[in-house]
Formats: sequence, C-alpha cells, structure tokens
Amino acid sequence: MAKVIGGITTSHIPAIGVAIDKGLEDTPYYRDLFATYPPIREWLNEEKPDIAVLFYNDHGLEMWLDKKPTFAIGCAPQYENADEGWGIKPIPPLTGETELSWHIVNHLIENDFDPTVCQDIKVDHGATVPMTLLWPNHNYQGIKVIPVAINCERHPMPKPSRSYAFGKAIGDAIRCWDQDAKVVLLGTGGLSHQLDGPRAGILNAEFDNYCMDKLVSDPQELCKFSNVELIEKGGAQMVELAMWLAMRGALGEGVPEERLRNYVSPISNTGVGVQLLIPQD
Repeated sequence: MAKVIGGITTSHIPAIGVAIDKGLEDTPYYRDLFATYPPIREWLNEEKPDIAVLFYNDHGLEMWLDKKPTFAIGCAPQYENADEGWGIKPIPPLTGETELSWHIVNHLIENDFDPTVCQDIKVDHGATVPMTLLWPNHNYQGIKVIPVAINCERHPMPKPSRSYAFGKAIGDAIRCWDQDAKVVLLGTGGLSHQLDGPRAGILNAEFDNYCMDKLVSDPQELCKFSNVELIEKGGAQMVELAMWLAMRGALGEGVPEERLRNYVSPISNTGVGVQLLIPQD
C-alpha cells in the first residue's frame, strides 16, 4: 500500500523564485531563509519519495475570478508552467501521476467531496517555487506530482475546517491505494501577508508561530477560525493557511515529529514559515 512519509510546509512567494533566478540565495536578505532548505533536501534525497501531493493556490494563471473552483485536482501526465506576471523564469514541466490522482478523485467523490478535475492545466508560482526550493537545479524530474488547488482568492472560500477535512480525505485515499509508493505532502503559501489595500504589508509573527505550533500539536484549534478571523489576524493572504491545513489533514492522526522548523520575517512583506513533519507509525 502507498505510504505518506512526511509533510513539508513552505512559502511560495514569487520573490523567492526571482531570488533563485538571480542567484541571491546567499545575500544577507535571503540567507536565513535559504539556509533552511538543505536539511530538508537531504531528507528527501534519503527517503526518495515517488510522488508529491502539492497543495497550492492558483493566482489567476488558469483559474481566474470568472471560473474559480473551491477544490481542484490535476489528473494530467504533465504540467507546464508560466509566469503570471511576477518575472519568474518558467521551469521544465512537472511530471504528473495519473493513477493515484484518479484514485484520489474517486475516493473524494465517494466521501462527499466534489473536486474539479483538471486534465490539462498549467501551474503557477504556487507550485513551481516550492518544487524549485526543494529540488534545486530542476532535480524534481524523478518525482511525480499531483497538484491540488484550493481557492484562496475569491470569496466565498472554503472554511479552514473544510480544507483540513479535504486533506484528511486525500490522506485516507493515499493510504488505501494498493501500490507500493512513498508519498510526500507539500503545504504551500502563507503565512501572514497582505498585498494591497490599507493593511498592505501587515505581518503577525506571533500568530504565525502560533499556527505553526498548533499545526503540529492540535490542528483542530486552527479549524475553529473563520476566514474573516484569519484575515483580521494576518492579512488578506493569511487564508493560504488552507494549504497547510490540507497537508496536515492528509498527514494523519496523532502528533507528528517536527523534524525541522524555521520562521523568517519579512521576506517580500511575508512571514515565511518552513516545517518538516514526520508522521508517527
């Protein structure tokens, strides 16, 4: 049977992708952030996952305000990417995993979730930045990817509790797939930030670290927040916590081992959190 070997949270802000393109990883502004990733890459190299289930949000590249599914899953053999305006260089396509993705879709339908199925879709920086961070120099070619998009742009958005339950259903689907495969979960986005409006630039390091604490020990506490409350505490884009909660739901019951953690703020007016969580057998 397939096995979930771990979950990784990371920001996907476009400035990180631009910094990689320009070779700025070791500059004073970015050094503390990029120093977080080598131990995670070492873990990935040791574990050699076969599949990455990548929770992200599409920022308008394929799912604009006129067609915005609450939950969408890629079921394609390949995912091209493009820059939606931030100046990030496109990267080689991601290889899809169709058998598991269709298994997940069928399991979700049978368990009262109705995702949009995407058999031809490009992915944006929400997916490409994490893949480039975790597998630099385009070394992700040996891993298959299932992108899972959650609406974080247009209201109404799924409640935090719904995103967590959605992730839990995906985790259950993975664990009942009758293939010998190692799966890593990627929860991307966040944490506190707001791009525009009177509160643009808001950061809340205390709340960000609270969320990182509870993601490990008691994710149900985070499920009690409404999206409005998240916005009040951490800015309009704090709702990207949805992807972290979906990842945590998929990781399974019990308190995981927090193998690694770092928080850097601000990076491009964003509170950036990174965690490596290992489920306990």
